[in-house]
Amino acid sequence: MVENELTTGQPEVEERHDKAEKRRKFLRRIGWGSIAGFIGINLAAFVRFMYPRVLFEPPTTFKVGNPVDYPPGQVNTQFINKYGTWIVRQGDGSFFAMEAKCTHLGCTPNWLEAQQKFKCPCHGSGYYISGFNFEGPAPRPMDRFKISIAEDGQLLVDKSIKFKGMPGKDSNQMHPQSLLRV
Repeated sequence: MVENELTTGQPEVEERHDKAEKRRKFLRRIGWGSIAGFIGINLAAFVRFMYPRVLFEPPTTFKVGNPVDYPPGQVNTQFINKYGTWIVRQGDGSFFAMEAKCTHLGCTPNWLEAQQKFKCPCHGSGYYISGFNFEGPAPRPMDRFKISIAEDGQLLVDKSIKFKGMPGKDSNQMHPQSLLRV
């Protein structure tokens, strides 16, 4: 009887031993794979760190054409997509460059030619052609950029020099240097 038990128990012990060995082998592979993955990810992050992340932005100074191209009392909207700027020529012939950004939350207002005003589509802020806010939640007038005449006679806008609108004050009077009289 003892011999039968030993001979019949032997394959079960070997089978358990094989299963345990397979399990150990699987767990070893998982462990080494995890270590290799960790090293690989850190190596990739290190290599990526060696290449700087560069933000390509449009230039801060740009030319917008000749003064004769702008009729008095009009807003030019052709530079909104590329530079985020309106070029405004007032009725007296003076120019200013205004940032195309609502002072409430930074949305881009629309120029409504028929109503002669800027209207923000987000929360309804309204601005006169001068950028002065008169309706909605906007806390102050829109900002302006420096505008001058370049050596070749074209209008030159410099976005690095910004004239902030002051609450309740007209930008024409607060920042006369933001106006270009031709």
